[in-house]
Amino acid sequence: MRKIIYLSFIYLSIWMASCAPDEYEKTQFGLKATVDSTEIEVQFFSPEIVRIIKSKQGFNFEKKSLSVIKSPEAQLLEINKKGQLITVKSSALQLTLDLVSGKIEFADLNGNELLAEKEAGSIFTPFDDAGKASFTVKQAFALENDEALYGLGQIQNGKLMQRGQTLEMKNSNLNITIPYFYSSKGYALYWDNYAANTFVDNDEETSFEAIGDCADYYFMYSGIGTKAVAQMRDLTGQAPMMPLWTFGYWQSKERYKNQDELVNVLKEYRKLQVPIDGMIQDWQYWGKDSMWNAMTWKPIEYPNPKVMADQVHGMNGHLMVVAWPGFGPLTKQYKEFESKGMLINFDTWPPNGGTKPYDVYNPEARDIYWDYLNKGVFSIGTDAWWLDSTEPDHINVKESDFVEPTFLGSYQSVSNAFSLEHTKGIYDHQREMTSEKRVYILTRSSFAGQQRNGANSWSGDTGSSWENLGKQIPAAVNFSLSGIPYWNADIGGFFAGRYNKDGGAKNPEYQELYVRWAQFGALTPMMRSHGTDIPREIYQFGKRGDWAFDAIEKMIKLRYRMLPYLYSTAWQVTSNSGSFMYALPLLFPDDKKLADLNDEYVFGQSLLVAPVIKPMYTGKNNDKVFSTFSKTHSRRIYLPAGTEWFDFWTGEKLAGGQEINREAPIDLIPLYVKAGSILPWGPEVQYASEKKWDDLEIRIYPGADGEFTLYEDEGDNYNYEKGAYSTISFKWDDAQQTLSISDRKGEFSGMLSERQFRLILVNSISGTGLGENTAVRTVTYIGKALSEKL
Repeated sequence: MRKIIYLSFIYLSIWMASCAPDEYEKTQFGLKATVDSTEIEVQFFSPEIVRIIKSKQGFNFEKKSLSVIKSPEAQLLEINKKGQLITVKSSALQLTLDLVSGKIEFADLNGNELLAEKEAGSIFTPFDDAGKASFTVKQAFALENDEALYGLGQIQNGKLMQRGQTLEMKNSNLNITIPYFYSSKGYALYWDNYAANTFVDNDEETSFEAIGDCADYYFMYSGIGTKAVAQMRDLTGQAPMMPLWTFGYWQSKERYKNQDELVNVLKEYRKLQVPIDGMIQDWQYWGKDSMWNAMTWKPIEYPNPKVMADQVHGMNGHLMVVAWPGFGPLTKQYKEFESKGMLINFDTWPPNGGTKPYDVYNPEARDIYWDYLNKGVFSIGTDAWWLDSTEPDHINVKESDFVEPTFLGSYQSVSNAFSLEHTKGIYDHQREMTSEKRVYILTRSSFAGQQRNGANSWSGDTGSSWENLGKQIPAAVNFSLSGIPYWNADIGGFFAGRYNKDGGAKNPEYQELYVRWAQFGALTPMMRSHGTDIPREIYQFGKRGDWAFDAIEKMIKLRYRMLPYLYSTAWQVTSNSGSFMYALPLLFPDDKKLADLNDEYVFGQSLLVAPVIKPMYTGKNNDKVFSTFSKTHSRRIYLPAGTEWFDFWTGEKLAGGQEINREAPIDLIPLYVKAGSILPWGPEVQYASEKKWDDLEIRIYPGADGEFTLYEDEGDNYNYEKGAYSTISFKWDDAQQTLSISDRKGEFSGMLSERQFRLILVNSISGTGLGENTAVRTVTYIGKALSEKL
């Protein structure tokens, strides 16, 4: 009996030796190992960013990321093996690879766990991808129960925190899906996959699952939410500067039906002296559906589109024109793409029109697309692009549609990156053609990395309701948190037909919703009015002196007075990976009351915005209520802890960490300024470049030290990339009550050599809001440093 036990022990020892942990090899950027037929590679892209690639042993594939443009970089890594565990330590984080299970764990340098893969969490299920051997790949993680997650793109579910749900991560009209999340523990994760993903978060796991040749994800550790956004930009590309005029007001509708109609709208704005910069031409300027997106102009309605563009420019406006990725069967584009096998053979908008999308993944197809767009539309003097339906719309859906071939493989394997590749074609070609006009693209969909293509995404064809207005706030900040800074929404919602029965634009119920949406829109990266069913031009809502007209005009004027703040924020986006719209937990991570607060955000670094998202309309004596700007309506607001806040409209100073009840009459959006902020306030203008910033009001909000950098350049070319810009830094020393203004850095053509700064120390009696304020001191600035004690 003892002999049998002894022999069994020998055999067990031999079996254990044959199953010893697989060895590994160090590489230039990390290491490689093979564990139980799974090849694992660890690549460091910086001390804080590490890529994990897992694939089946012997499965040959080539992966060139569509989103990530950064390359791995050699790091000083400390790699140690102890038993079955390998630890890799950079100067910012450490990870551990189990050579028996293949599980990877991430920790900070003190050994505090940040994220761990789930045991047996990498699953490869063979999948026939349109005749190509591939997998359905799943990567699961084990998160802590009290860990908050944000991001995933623009998901219109009304949630700020994105835990406890299952989502189909597939781009659609209203949802922009980006397989990225940020954790309240200070790390972020990007799953680099372009197929429709399934995201699951429940008590058992947090996972991504999709078609793919490998599991490929990036772990980013910052400890600070704003830095996590910067790391995503570092990976996927920086956002270029948008033209100054794009930060003005935009007017659109579905749709202007001839060139005179569009031009006359701009004429009316100029006559009324309501500021405006952008006019938008929506669809069907090309004619019938069979000619869909022909990139030509109907001769009767648009007899000379270049004259239309010239007239817009003559009134100091700018023209945006729509283009789609699908083509009707009678267009030249359709026929050329079809002859070259460059159509994706499924139905897109409009229904029953025979329209097919072109293969945006094919570089040659993108060349052809631009050639037609340039000759037919850009050549008339078009300033900006509305690239609609960039998901794209997919109608009459059949299973066979998803295995349609594209230049990069089956459509199902790359579908979420459609908008990314489509905008890339426009951006790259316009950049090649001219550096005198910055690329500006409005697009309904997006994907990781699209910020580098000069794109501003809007939230899709929303219904006109208070519920949908409320959903825009968390959708916007989660989208921004996912790395893409430019976002906007149709002011008033797209589908507004339900309000027509009671007067449309004269319906008080819709007027209230529209005014509140305009207030929100004024404090987003693009203020744009658009929709169907009801025309949205300001004069449709009444005349000056009517409550709706006046409230809309007030917000447009606020937008223009904020231009120096907006444009300087844009520079922070471009130069420092900043954002326009911040989820509050990113800026105030220690205030746990903000973890799931979904109806407030910070605009730039200084402004706390609390849009009114519930109506005060009762249907009784409504005109009287609004005409007196009733004080009866109010909004509950939480002021984040850790700082003091100033009411923007009154100058009243309030402590953070408390909930307040703010009166919100119809012409006012609750808006608060963080103590220590410095806000430049521009002149009243009719369009963005009407006046130089030679007489700026500089508002200082005391209570903390602060700084602000005023950015200026030539406004609408790429000379800033060659250094043609200037910055002026303002620093506030709260203890000394002193404002220091730096030497001006840089120069550009047309730069002011001398200017006035009117310094305002804000308090409850100094006067704020839109009115002219009494300066504590006015100083003349000639580019040399100044210091003023206030």
